[in-house]
Amino acid sequence: MSKRILIVDDDTDICNLLSRFLNRHGYETSAVFKGLSAIEALKTSKFDLMICDFRLGDTDGLQVLEKLREAGIQMPVIIITGYSDIKMAVNVIKAGAFDYVTKPLIPDEILLIIERALSGYDPAQSDTYNGTVHAKKNYSQSTKLVAGKSDQAKELVKQIGLVAPTNYSVIIYGESGSGKEVVARSIHERSSRKKQPFVAMDCGAISKELAGSELFGHEKGSFTGALSSKVGHFEMANGGTLFLDEITNLSYDIQVSLLRVVQERRMKRIGGNKEIELDVRILIASNESLTEAYRSGKFREDLYHRFNEFTINVPPLRDRVADIMTFATFFLDNANEELGKTISGFDEEVKQAFKNYRWPGNIREMKNIIKRAALLADDGLISPHHLPVEILQPGADLDDYQKNSFKSRKPEETFQHTHNHESKGPVTNLKEAALEAEFETIMNVLKKVRFNKSKAARLLNIDRKTLYNKMKHYNMLSDSQEAE
Repeated sequence: MSKRILIVDDDTDICNLLSRFLNRHGYETSAVFKGLSAIEALKTSKFDLMICDFRLGDTDGLQVLEKLREAGIQMPVIIITGYSDIKMAVNVIKAGAFDYVTKPLIPDEILLIIERALSGYDPAQSDTYNGTVHAKKNYSQSTKLVAGKSDQAKELVKQIGLVAPTNYSVIIYGESGSGKEVVARSIHERSSRKKQPFVAMDCGAISKELAGSELFGHEKGSFTGALSSKVGHFEMANGGTLFLDEITNLSYDIQVSLLRVVQERRMKRIGGNKEIELDVRILIASNESLTEAYRSGKFREDLYHRFNEFTINVPPLRDRVADIMTFATFFLDNANEELGKTISGFDEEVKQAFKNYRWPGNIREMKNIIKRAALLADDGLISPHHLPVEILQPGADLDDYQKNSFKSRKPEETFQHTHNHESKGPVTNLKEAALEAEFETIMNVLKKVRFNKSKAARLLNIDRKTLYNKMKHYNMLSDSQEAE
């Protein structure tokens, strides 16, 4: 039976193109144009995956993810973003999205992410899908700790080695995407519990209403919608390690229940009478100070002291310049294995760009950028035109970038097409709208490949001559390019 995909985008052209493309590859699709319409569609019909644009007319991707959690809808979600949304992409992953893709959309990339999302998600499993890797799944090389060369990396490895053999609870601090779960897994793998389950729960990706059930499980009929009994994360981790990420997102009531379970080392499922003995090591993570959180009333002080037996701080990637190429090489090796490629490395301009970039999304952002670069690149080296513009020109505005790409022509001449439309107000003529959409598509692809016309033509599925003629038609060529 074909997998069903819901496409959510207020751009009807994107919906139609995605639908036709995915239909050709054996998927059944439906499309809606508003975030709220998507929630209603998911309540009445079953879908296996959702592709959702971040910027929608009535809401945005973060709010859609939040409403999914509130409604108890569990499914992988892929968010579509623009280049300027890279920082926001970090937040959507944290909010529970499986992955994100940047515009312009690349067909092979979309297919690869969809296949990975659907193969890694089994709705029959009792644990909630939230984009993390759970004990029931084998984790890949990309979740293993990479030993860096920097002093910070050496200190991190040392602290993991010290605390791992103990049974201490550990608080792991670090920015989003810095590798807190990787550190937690490394502690587990170096402990006497390594042959027992490691279970991860992202407390920020689960609604307040479902958090108790996810942690402690429930019995059939214990509340509306409890159609069968459910094993909670504590039971799944029994004998092993439970990792609670972004723990400050748990409500006060759940924190009270959690404290009781941690103190007594036993629990009951919601609606159940049987006491379950627990032997679970608890590791928690936060991107904010728990000391400040309990002082502000957001987190229980007694729960903080219960967990605060050892603390590890995971440094952000920007403070580990000496480790940047170590991580980059590691992720490239993973991408080569996944894609069946033999890309040998990075050219010098890319290496320097990586070292200059601030990496607001940390290791997670680097991993995704290298996956996309490897997908675009032929065997050889990762080159600058395989990277998004914000890596090459940190802090640069995209409009400034594309203007600088046509130095021999004034910006107002280069973009005469778009300025003409802006001066007329909203486009109501279908022919003009089609031309506008074509112009935007070509320009987005050109920006994606740093205006390499051969690569742009391949991505647009047209020959180079056709692309050249269209660029000339839209006044997108400089005088020197027109003379080619």
